[in-house]
Amino acid sequence: MNGNTDNDQGLEVLHERCAGLDVHKESVVACVRLWSDGRLRYSRVQRFGTMTRELEALRDWLASKGVTHVAMESTGVYWKPVFNVLEEHFEVLVCNAYHVKQIRGRKTDRKDCEWLAQLLQYGLLRGSFVPPRPLRELRDLTRMRSSLAEDHTKVVNRIQKVLEDANIKLASVVTDIMGVSGRDILEALARGETDPEVLAQLARRQLRGKIPELREALYGHVTEHHRFLLRRLLRKARDLEAEMAELEERIEWVLSSPELAQVAEKTQSVPFPKAVELLDTVPGVNKTAAHALVAEIGTDMSRFGRAGHLASWAGVCPGNHESAGKRRTGRTGKGNRWLKAKLFQCAWAAARTKGTYANAAYRRWARKGSKKAVAALGHSLLVSIYRMLEEGVAYHDLGPDHFDQLHPDRLKRYHIKRLEALGYTVKVEPKAGAA
Repeated sequence: MNGNTDNDQGLEVLHERCAGLDVHKESVVACVRLWSDGRLRYSRVQRFGTMTRELEALRDWLASKGVTHVAMESTGVYWKPVFNVLEEHFEVLVCNAYHVKQIRGRKTDRKDCEWLAQLLQYGLLRGSFVPPRPLRELRDLTRMRSSLAEDHTKVVNRIQKVLEDANIKLASVVTDIMGVSGRDILEALARGETDPEVLAQLARRQLRGKIPELREALYGHVTEHHRFLLRRLLRKARDLEAEMAELEERIEWVLSSPELAQVAEKTQSVPFPKAVELLDTVPGVNKTAAHALVAEIGTDMSRFGRAGHLASWAGVCPGNHESAGKRRTGRTGKGNRWLKAKLFQCAWAAARTKGTYANAAYRRWARKGSKKAVAALGHSLLVSIYRMLEEGVAYHDLGPDHFDQLHPDRLKRYHIKRLEALGYTVKVEPKAGAA
């Protein structure tokens, strides 16, 4: 199709040679649009397969037309092999499908790729954050480890159900049934040991002070069926733990690899091993969580612009839904689910870290509900992480009395009022030497 169309009039063309791709599992429909001398000179649609050689043919076809920019929707995982083939040769934008929705009634593969190409030509598309390949590989590792940790939690819960079925109340005495003492007891139960006294003597260290309670908790009705299930569940737990240990070693190796070092050097950002050390200083963030956070957001904060944009991308910003001057909801929106889940996990841990700003903030915000408080604390942690990676500094805790120091006069009036309500006459004098 050559010449102008009605849709091509009145808008400034930013990319003269571009293409839109409609990506599916077994096919890619590509539309190339070439603009010159104030008019559309060339528009062609062609279909390709998704085998590697066919994607390379797509790449060569786009290059032969002089294409510089390519846009496609983030359809499941099908966009990834296409992106991998094209990323080194073109400026590739992976767009949120919701943002480029076609008009109802005009939904075909051909129209979809043409629509993407048009929007791209006029600069109306905003690409999603797609990190460099070494960082994407690190993401794969940390996400796989998170999935294995979830599987391990499910196995532990199933072990607990088997124990309850046998009326073994180990969890009522032991904090972690998969700890050193708990595991020894479980292994003995699986081998066939049923004497509560023998089982209780397997306790170690501080748990030995609870031997009488253990003796009572370990008296139950364990059958061969229970032992059969325990043996297999314990074996599965060991296998998962071994896999997670291997992944941890691989993650450590990738973090120190020359490829990731080049990514940090190219963007002039904090090196990845140092970023992990910095994040490890945040309350509620351990080394494993630091690995996951760095893998999701990287260390180059300039791509997000400011902390608010990063929080919005992560999906931890308050919702913004207003109509007729009334605020309808403050529910957080969708975002990077892996990052969001890890932030909330860290927020729960930070909320229980006594003597910290995070603990004081959680108790202050928990008046509106614990889940809302955790979401707010996760947002606060992410803003702190942004500043730390932007400036390359460790975490500085504001202290548990931060909110008291913000408005000391208001706090004083509140407590005086409370004491007077209880029938006291209050006379307040500044302490000697106090400011």
